[in-house]
Amino acid sequence: MPPPLPLSSMLLALTICAAPAQAAEGHYQTKAPYAPQQDPATYAAPPAGFQPIYTQLVARHGARGLTGMKSDAALYAMWRQAAAQDALTPLGRELGPDILALMQANALLGYGVAGIERPGYGNLSQTGIEEHRQLAVRMLARLPTLFAQVGQDAATAPRQLVTIHSGVDRARDSARFFTQSLLEHAPALAPLLYLPPAPAPYPQGRKAVVQSDGVNRFLLYAHKLAPQTDFVADRANPHYATYAASQAYQYYERTKQLHALMDAPARKPEAAAHARHVLERLFAPAFLDQLERSGASFADTGSYTFTSADGQLTRTMTGSGKTVIRSLHAAATKLYELYAIAAGMRHEMPADFGRYMPAEDARYYAYIADHEDFYQKGPATTESSGVTWRFALALRDDFFKEVDALAKGDLRHAAKLRFTHAEMIIPLASAMGLQQALAPLPVSASDSYQSNQWRGQNVSPLAANMQWDVYRNSAGQLIVRLLYNEKETDFQASCDGARMAPGGVFYDYAKLKTCYGHVAAR
Repeated sequence: MPPPLPLSSMLLALTICAAPAQAAEGHYQTKAPYAPQQDPATYAAPPAGFQPIYTQLVARHGARGLTGMKSDAALYAMWRQAAAQDALTPLGRELGPDILALMQANALLGYGVAGIERPGYGNLSQTGIEEHRQLAVRMLARLPTLFAQVGQDAATAPRQLVTIHSGVDRARDSARFFTQSLLEHAPALAPLLYLPPAPAPYPQGRKAVVQSDGVNRFLLYAHKLAPQTDFVADRANPHYATYAASQAYQYYERTKQLHALMDAPARKPEAAAHARHVLERLFAPAFLDQLERSGASFADTGSYTFTSADGQLTRTMTGSGKTVIRSLHAAATKLYELYAIAAGMRHEMPADFGRYMPAEDARYYAYIADHEDFYQKGPATTESSGVTWRFALALRDDFFKEVDALAKGDLRHAAKLRFTHAEMIIPLASAMGLQQALAPLPVSASDSYQSNQWRGQNVSPLAANMQWDVYRNSAGQLIVRLLYNEKETDFQASCDGARMAPGGVFYDYAKLKTCYGHVAAR
């Protein structure tokens, strides 16, 4: 194999970025800013005679702002009422301006950033952009000989870097910033970038909705497939099972059983105690009593206008009135949401929301967030029979199909890069049977932070990712290593027999696909 590409400042950048970044301190769960979970210097070397021939990735979008003016506006409405009643503590008086600053940062998020098409709520923050830029750099650093060979052969034996995303702005932009970084450090790869056409025509039997090249909702937005865009009627269609599983999941999300499970912690005494502890630092007890006992409520109503510092962009945001605070628990959880999202917006919003959320309370509301995500997106209950992850089986299968092609001698793809959301990363971890995903619990189980080790910050922090590196020897044998959040990770326990060595991280592909029950297409 040739030496690494002597391109740009690639080697210097790779050296600088080799050490894992430090995760932000705090209890942010699935809103935790990303940090790789293993030092690349400790990665295992492949067995003798094996060379890298391919890699593939699926990654959650990077750190973002709030997805809409909801929790912030509802909490600000509560704050304004308290201010009108002179019911704020000295610290509480500072909360309102900080919420307003967060609203402004979200309304203008992405303004002036090359690559962000429409500023506003839901966009990547500077932290999120950098998460994906550095993720690309570390991929190059991990497999320099692979990308050197691919770049060297670009003109004579081109191999594609296939790139797909969910179609949602923040996933599309994560793909863009990742690939931009990849090509900045290895420009010889530029002609190889390929965005395949979106699956079409869908919805079946109706006027087709045209999707841009690179969009694949069936793989990367399968949790929310909709009749108006994705309807599949033909049972023989390869996307039928995914569409049906998506509809089953969306029905599950609406069930009373799920909401009873998710709401269970709010009915425990500690919920009231933590809410009081958080809110009495900000609001007068009498004001909180009024919310708790008189049926008062606060909603995300009203309009707010924000203008950029240069005066060139003005945006007016209007609340929908659908997010309503009716209890102390709701108010405290809304404050936790702002605390968590602010951790990934430190470049845009310097206010420290940590001062409004004491560490012991942040840990409690992190438990609440994890509890809800476990049942809504994670392994859930044994009785739910995998409804929370079966729609991700097509994404799992796509990983195997890519390696099947290599096994047949089809080397057209050098890499496949996919960009999606927590709602796909979390189910994929369950579908893969990874230890981080853990196991479902019976409905009757008593869930606690001590008994359930599922943690959103480990399973799906912002920019969470799964990568498979594929190696081949002269006999044509393929082996695979799985990295989860850049940590060498075991496949499901039943696949131990596929390991190349006891306790090792490299797996024989032929045995691995048999273990998962994957059958290659003829």
